[in-house]
Amino acid sequence: MNATDLQRQNVLREDLQSELERLHAASFGWALACCGQRREEAEDVLQTAYIKVLEGKAKFDGRSSFRTWLFGVIRHTALEQRRRRWVREMLLERWFLARPSLPSRPSAADVFPDSRALRDALGRLPERQQQVLHLVFYQEMTVEEASAVMGVSLGTARTHFDRGKRRLRQMLAPELNPQEKH
Repeated sequence: MNATDLQRQNVLREDLQSELERLHAASFGWALACCGQRREEAEDVLQTAYIKVLEGKAKFDGRSSFRTWLFGVIRHTALEQRRRRWVREMLLERWFLARPSLPSRPSAADVFPDSRALRDALGRLPERQQQVLHLVFYQEMTVEEASAVMGVSLGTARTHFDRGKRRLRQMLAPELNPQEKH
């Protein structure tokens, strides 16, 4: 590799780093959503995703926006880590028959009580519905962008989006209209 190639590689890396920095808050929010609001797990997922991007293990090919692609990398990284954790837990359960209990940390719902009902309702939705609603409402993506992040067709994403909204309305109706008794 000659000096010009090294310079070009440094510029691309700087562009990547600045884009990652610009998207960090939104990326962390998405990592939290992918990790069931478990902060430490989300931090690990995000760090691993950044390393994949910066080391070239995940390559942006320009078929979508950088943000959409990055959210896909984060989602896949979270799924990989969840699979690894599941295998580890199964092995531990098999060998030790009981896992030690860990002290619980306050959830986002405890920190922001006004959103507790919404977060509880979101947590009861199927995973795909949770993901598409998070991407659209919290990350301000279109359903089309969310479908690319999730790796599903646009029609599938729309179905999960509509079903999720409908189910949320049903679950939150008593919260929104406390006078009405069902």
